[in-house]
Parts: sequence; structure tokens; C-alpha cells
Amino acid sequence: MAQVLVNFRMDKEDKIGMEEVCKELGMSMTTAFTIFAKKMKRERRIPFDVSIDPFYSDGNQEYLKKVIDDIDSGAAKLEEHNLIED
Repeated sequence: MAQVLVNFRMDKEDKIGMEEVCKELGMSMTTAFTIFAKKMKRERRIPFDVSIDPFYSDGNQEYLKKVIDDIDSGAAKLEEHNLIED
């Protein structure tokens, strides 16, 4: 089977993290990407769920920034409360 070289860019920290995980799994990044490509080809889909985490939505990030600003400025009223047992 003929092989080809595939080049792409990724964030340096993501690459380092992936290399660490691959090493722990006893494989190279090439092997990991090959597994991904074969599974994608076989299943005709991305082989994991791809979704948007609502935590990172623009609206939620704006809300969290406002809360942080309120805490930093002293405008927030923080109250201690008891934990509710489920």
C-alpha cells in the first residue's frame, strides 16, 4: 500500500498533550491519526460526538465576566449557605 505524507498545523500545547497520551498508550501520533482515519473511513462519520459545550457560549461567557467584575468591584453580594443533600 502506497503511503503519503500529510501535513497540518495544530496548537503546540495540543500536540504536546497528544504526544504524552500516545506515549502512555504505547503508540505514535502517526498510529493514532491512522486509527482515526481508518475508523472515519469505515464508519463514514467522525467517530466521536462533536458538540458545542453551552458553558463556552458567548452569552454565558459574558455573564461570567459580569459576575467576576461584580466580585472584583465589591458589587456582588456573596452569602454563605448550607449544602442541600440529594
